[in-house]
Amino acid sequence: MIGAGMVGRAHAAGYRTAPQLYDLDLPDIRLVAIADAHEPFAVDGARRFGYERAETSWQAIVEAPDIDVVSVAIANVLHRPVVEALLAAGKHVLCEKPLAPSVDDAKAMVAAAEAADTQSGVGFSFRRTPGINAIREQLGAIGPVRHFNGHYWCDYAQNSGNPMSWRYKGGAGTGALADIGSHLIDLGEYLCGPIASVSGAVFQTFTTERPVPLGATVGHAAGAVGDTAEPVENEDIATFTATFANGAVGTFSISRVAHGLPNGLGFEIFAADGAAAFDLNRPGEFSFADHGPDGKTNGFRSVLIGPQHPGIDKGIPMDFPSVGHGQNDLFAWQARAFLDQVAGLAKLPLVPSLADGLHNLEILAAVTQSALNNGQAVSLI
Repeated sequence: MIGAGMVGRAHAAGYRTAPQLYDLDLPDIRLVAIADAHEPFAVDGARRFGYERAETSWQAIVEAPDIDVVSVAIANVLHRPVVEALLAAGKHVLCEKPLAPSVDDAKAMVAAAEAADTQSGVGFSFRRTPGINAIREQLGAIGPVRHFNGHYWCDYAQNSGNPMSWRYKGGAGTGALADIGSHLIDLGEYLCGPIASVSGAVFQTFTTERPVPLGATVGHAAGAVGDTAEPVENEDIATFTATFANGAVGTFSISRVAHGLPNGLGFEIFAADGAAAFDLNRPGEFSFADHGPDGKTNGFRSVLIGPQHPGIDKGIPMDFPSVGHGQNDLFAWQARAFLDQVAGLAKLPLVPSLADGLHNLEILAAVTQSALNNGQAVSLI
């Protein structure tokens, strides 16, 4: 593991759980090292999740002969040099999204992956969600999709006193759009196919500067700050519309200042002969409507997730209907899928490739271009 912050911990725990999931056919897995520039985080992560040692530099992971598979969960601006070095060293690499700080950086990373003899992927972990995959399975039965309406609303930036971090640096399009909107855009395409164009994008920033922290912070957590402030360089809110290649329309709303919603991902899909909806705050169910029930009782109905849905059978310890699961499980399922990919088992859906991560960045760039040019339409195909 490179990175022992909020997402890094989820990856670290996921690898610990991964061999216990699905078929017991993985080669033996050793949890070797966790690296973080802030040594207490690395030490805590290694002890907490059962890794053999802690390191304080990513270079130590690159150079380690006893490490084969690496997850990268650090600031986006560092992804390219770290991933390129890992691939050159013959490591298998799973990198968090967004893949890179720019399209050009992502192209270089894809080229490095194509030149390597190892496996690589990008962490669009929501693709592992059983409810989302259950909806995806049913889209063929309810006719062509006409409208995808998605939101990812969070409140981590609502408090203007929370400290400055890398999430607030980087320029237009690197804020809420890249941080959480990248997930929503990936899900829109995962369900509806490729986006052909975007338009009507609007960015807004409400907190224009933030205090500099006095020490290390984890994720979105508050921490001690000093009297010095630095400017916020990116957006709190991003909205836009999209047209998919199949003719469907998409509406996207992304916010990091949505009061009362720590992690509010959700969407509705309306198709020719039915509809479906998902809310991450209720991940153990999804809503579905078609022409099946009698007209007197027809409408949206709640479907409880169980072993008949993707990912649940042997994917959780008690794989029984309505037991439920959470977002941490997504990282365990993702880790297992990537380890399967490395081992050549070919039983689980592959982790999205670095090329998928590049494609996602091209959409983020198009949305940003639209926002900086009064909502102009930008074609992607």
